[in-house]
Amino acid sequence: MQKSRNNFYNEDLKDYARKLKNDATLPEVILWQRLLKGKQLRGYQFLRQRPITNYIVDFFCKDLKLIIEVDGEYHKFQKKKDKERDNVLRNLGYTVLHFKNEEVLNELPNIFRTLDNIITEIERDISLNKI
Repeated sequence: MQKSRNNFYNEDLKDYARKLKNDATLPEVILWQRLLKGKQLRGYQFLRQRPITNYIVDFFCKDLKLIIEVDGEYHKFQKKKDKERDNVLRNLGYTVLHFKNEEVLNELPNIFRTLDNIITEIERDISLNKI
């Protein structure tokens, strides 16, 4: 696994990430197709099912260090595990956002606004750090 040079990419999880990409849930496909694919969201490139350290994140933008997770029903039963995972990723410098399946299916315009606002904040933080 390469460290921060390649955003903690874990080559060992590549095949499993590919399987997850091929078995994407409907909410993941919708979010990808309608907001994230092909630099639709303010010109930023997002990757799907990206292995980072020992985790595979649903969507990842390396320029923003932004991770987006789409949470299905099973996340109700693994809150502690998800919190630990988020803490590890945040400690590596990533912003982690979660959206529930129902939000993606029923409130996509709200997700767009949320992401747009978060990107504005991240861009501001990036520009302040360059000064």
